[in-house]
Amino acid sequence: MTMAVPGRRTAFLLLLAGSVIALGGAFIGQYGFDLHPCVLCIYQRWPHGVVIALCLLAFVVKAPGVRTGLLALTGLAIAVGAGIAAFHVGVEQGWWEGTSSCAAAIGGATSLKELEAQIMAAPLVRCDEVAWSLFGISMAGYNFLLSAAMALFAWTVAAKGRSAT
Repeated sequence: MTMAVPGRRTAFLLLLAGSVIALGGAFIGQYGFDLHPCVLCIYQRWPHGVVIALCLLAFVVKAPGVRTGLLALTGLAIAVGAGIAAFHVGVEQGWWEGTSSCAAAIGGATSLKELEAQIMAAPLVRCDEVAWSLFGISMAGYNFLLSAAMALFAWTVAAKGRSAT
């Protein structure tokens, strides 16, 4: 039994909705529940913005081949987001270290002025601390699951579109 794959227009609508919901949830968490994002959280938002822009562009473009290419590109953009989210989950779990922006360098200050500068440059939110989780899965974990599913969906529909043209 094979599952029906939706058309490109429906796919763009679903991908648009997924990214709008993901970004909306991030902003509601940040501004409604005081869950301040770390630098990796901010990085994870960018691919969703790119997906939104590509989906909106797809509603303007009418050429089927171009729309199929936009769908594949949308899948690539959100796969990058899934990669960033996976990296963030690894940082949260202690599997590897985050970027230099994730935590302040410790030591190295030779004067009180340098120590003050280090403290003031330290991130407000650390990347290795989970701000919120549900069923043991952090926001980065949920973003990974959503983004990976969206990428696979986009590529599946794009592949169907390529074989139909």
